Amino acid sequence: MYKVLTVAGSDCSGGAGIQADIKTITAHKMYALSAITSLTAQNTTGVYGVLDSTPDFLTSQLDCIFTDIFPDAVKIGMVSDRGLISVIAQKLREYGAKNIVLDPVMVSTSGSRLLKEESVEALTSELMPLADIITPNLSEAAVLLGKTVNTVDEMTEGAKRLAEAYGCAVLIKGGHLDNDAVDVLCDNGSIYKFSSERIDTPNTHGTGCTLSSAIACNLARGAGLPESVENAKAYLTGALCSGLDLGKGSGPVDHCWRL
Repeated sequence: MYKVLTVAGSDCSGGAGIQADIKTITAHKMYALSAITSLTAQNTTGVYGVLDSTPDFLTSQLDCIFTDIFPDAVKIGMVSDRGLISVIAQKLREYGAKNIVLDPVMVSTSGSRLLKEESVEALTSELMPLADIITPNLSEAAVLLGKTVNTVDEMTEGAKRLAEAYGCAVLIKGGHLDNDAVDVLCDNGSIYKFSSERIDTPNTHGTGCTLSSAIACNLARGAGLPESVENAKAYLTGALCSGLDLGKGSGPVDHCWRL
């Protein structure tokens, strides 16, 4: 039984964050572990409140996990506070965590900011150098690069720059491109492009969480990065195509579509 740890915020509506991660990991027939960085009051229409865990309590959660059921991969999602970022980085180094997937969550699907501006520097200096792969979307890549990213060529150049800067693989997600959805991966200097037909659905809540967790699941079983991304993208495409329609806003995907 492969074990995958998600370190992220809780979404009480079940479509993103910890809940999306656990569903994704379970759908891959793996054992899900979780350390909660924040409680959020949110649903398909927006984020209405965030209550961060304390650094001490997050430390306790991670110690309990790593000293008992050691994960085969780690997915890191929403971490809004620099103190929490430091705790995660410290524990990843202390326990020698492997197969680390970092989704630099900055803004929710509904447009709510989830990463404090003063925490961006801690994310880039402490966590990104520890990751095996980071998975920014176009707006997150623009923040990290300091310039807009609107085309596949700009995604390719941006992925190269970020990979060189942080010493990890970089997947820039093109779900918000005007034409077909193209994701660009830079892995050890090689560029891979993953194209798929754009799916006409407003229900995309938690897609970033879902994709990054699926990548972590594939890495946990020993797949390489390009294969992990390709498999994760296929899983997410199926979850989007399933046609689940819940809530009054941008609804969740169907994490259990292939069960």
